Amino acid sequence: MSEAPALDPSHTNVHGVDPEARRSHDERREEIKSRYLRPRDERPASAARGVHHVALICRDVERTVAFFDGVLGFPLIEMFENRDYAGSTHFFFDLGVGNCLAYFDLPGLDLGPYAEVLGGLHHLAISVDRAHWEVVRARLEARGIEYAHVDDSSLYFSGPDGERLELISDPLLEMYGKSVGGGER
Repeated sequence: MSEAPALDPSHTNVHGVDPEARRSHDERREEIKSRYLRPRDERPASAARGVHHVALICRDVERTVAFFDGVLGFPLIEMFENRDYAGSTHFFFDLGVGNCLAYFDLPGLDLGPYAEVLGGLHHLAISVDRAHWEVVRARLEARGIEYAHVDDSSLYFSGPDGERLELISDPLLEMYGKSVGGGER
């Protein structure tokens, strides 16, 4: 396991672009915010009811179930054949408040390892209470699973197929002590 230093947003020499390009990106971000981001009391309610499920691909169904159900504590709640690919298993884990994480295997296909691509997954952040966060941290350590510990609230690690995961002890709609979305739910 590895302990990453806390990231300091004011530090200009972390990862990313050079200072001139950063200024340009900062200006563009502010333009987009001014055009689209409205205060909570001025924006319409979302038409979405929530995330039904996020679906990822795995190489080994049992290894994936053992990791998410056993190590992370997200119960397996359903499993059936994938309707789009004969012989493939589609299965779901409960992430709380009606949200699910789904996986399926695609037997017979020679899929490459996880990679970041445009439009692809960077990481999946899952909120858990602090007590469970500590339990999972201990389980990761006991199994020798490397992780980065950032800002005393996030654990970043790889799932069984290299997918990037984050367990964050901040509540939903909060990040690093700040409200995400401009106010209380």
